Amino acid sequence: MNACRMAAVVLGSALLAGCVTDGETKPPGAGMFASLGPTPAPETKGLVAAPGGLLGGAFGTGLDDGDRQRAMTAETTALETGGPGSPVGWRGDNGAHGTVIAGPAYSRPNYARCRDFTHTIYLQGKPQLSRGVACRTPEGNWVAVS
Repeated sequence: MNACRMAAVVLGSALLAGCVTDGETKPPGAGMFASLGPTPAPETKGLVAAPGGLLGGAFGTGLDDGDRQRAMTAETTALETGGPGSPVGWRGDNGAHGTVIAGPAYSRPNYARCRDFTHTIYLQGKPQLSRGVACRTPEGNWVAVS
């Protein structure tokens, strides 16, 4: 039952993430489940923006340092190499776990590559959901832009 509930939350999050708009005009087919074909091999640099990567503000409060690192690694993996709509999961040693789902890559002014993302964290069985847009800077870091 718990696995079904988790799958439903992840699927619902993915579907809702495809509906998020940030006011930017995106190319046709830039929705959450659009097919990109092969993705070029990215240069892995890392995450910046808020202390702890894209995890910031109240989102991720309660994660220990190890879980925060696992969550950041999942974010990087989803943004760098994750297929559009494909979940990248992580699991901590104390029961915390989460899933990051990135949409297809697209361009925005001042950024060569951006991706919408949804990150769901479960702490003590309770979900926390974050949606946004992350873009790669010219230096190769991912930053949250909305």
